[in-house]
Amino acid sequence: MKRFLGFAMVLAVALALAPSAGAKDLSIKAFYGTYSGSGIANSKDSLYFGITMRDLDVTIRPQGRGFRVRWTTVLRQGGTPDNPKVRRKTSAIDFLPTANPRRFMSVARTDPLSPNGLAWARLKDRTLTVYVLVIKDNGKYTLQSYARTISGSGMDLKFTRIKDGDATRSVTGKLIKQSN
Repeated sequence: MKRFLGFAMVLAVALALAPSAGAKDLSIKAFYGTYSGSGIANSKDSLYFGITMRDLDVTIRPQGRGFRVRWTTVLRQGGTPDNPKVRRKTSAIDFLPTANPRRFMSVARTDPLSPNGLAWARLKDRTLTVYVLVIKDNGKYTLQSYARTISGSGMDLKFTRIKDGDATRSVTGKLIKQSN
């Protein structure tokens, strides 16, 4: 019996540590399409001001030798509950492949000291993560990451903003694929 339990424990650990079939690295082409959905934003002030909802749109498509990620966030905060202030923020970044097939560099955002900062992307398993690093004149930095994971019906989003070492905002969302 002890031998069977020992074997079962070794097998359980091996299965837990083994890469799953679903963890196969996807190519960038698997992310191409338009996705729409919503997310919930949290910050250190959420305790006092509550969490806020976001409408999210993401388009990832081929662009020259690389690809373009374009995203729009619609924020409804401030104002009154019946008439909130609506802000729409849209960003786009073009990426080119590097010598590493899992890593991509931005075409235009190549200097962390510039207002647009330095941007790069990486593929790992089923997730495309875009990073944007901006270093201010005073030496403080902001690092934003947008992890977009292919899921059954579309994409899961995890956004994080770190300012000079402090996580100041996170957004989690679910997006449904609308088109290729």
